[in-house]
Amino acid sequence: MRSTERFGSRAPAYASFRPSYPAKAIDAVLAGLGDACDLTVADVGAGTGISARLFAGRGAAVVAIEPNAAMRAAATGHSAVRWLDGTAERTGLADASVDVVVACQAFHWFATRAALHEFARIARRRAALLQYERDERDAFTKAYGDVVRSYAHDDTEARRMAALATFANFPDARVTRAEFSSTQRLDLESLLGRAASASYLPDKGPARDALQRDLRTVFARHAQSGRVDLAMVTIVLVADFA
Repeated sequence: MRSTERFGSRAPAYASFRPSYPAKAIDAVLAGLGDACDLTVADVGAGTGISARLFAGRGAAVVAIEPNAAMRAAATGHSAVRWLDGTAERTGLADASVDVVVACQAFHWFATRAALHEFARIARRRAALLQYERDERDAFTKAYGDVVRSYAHDDTEARRMAALATFANFPDARVTRAEFSSTQRLDLESLLGRAASASYLPDKGPARDALQRDLRTVFARHAQSGRVDLAMVTIVLVADFA
């Protein structure tokens, strides 16, 4: 299955159960660029608009680029977000038409030289990557990660690590890195929904049932007052062209 088609059946779970991004991560992307109300941001691989709405909430005009129709359809609207059917390699935007281009929890699906070239073509000032990962120093998060790894049917998590290295070598740019901790508080339904949003985990049949059984066990072992906290670190890579 092509990466642009992976999330079609998972769009509702993605929209409902994926986490947001820490405010400080958004700050890091916008730092030094002046008033956000004067900026235009292209969000490539925008999914259901989680990150696009955050940048719009700061006052920026956002162009959300997403090739998967089901993901676009599941997005909550925002008056400052305009949606386009495009890809990282062919956004459909004009040269130097945005101030910043971002890829949020998506760059690993298109971590190519062609995508980097497209980012540099359309952005006047900056490109940025936001990517959250589990912080498995936390006991529950480690237990959740162990379950995920035991049921993963492809190398998506390894791809995310490789994508960070690719972006860190953005051609003709100065790249800086920052990390920000956060937690996602989950009840049992939200925990199962979070797993259902991951394209590399089973979503039907006996494998899905076994995955959910193991997640229920982990939840029961760690929950307090019917909730668990999934610990995360959001990595922000910022590539400045000037």
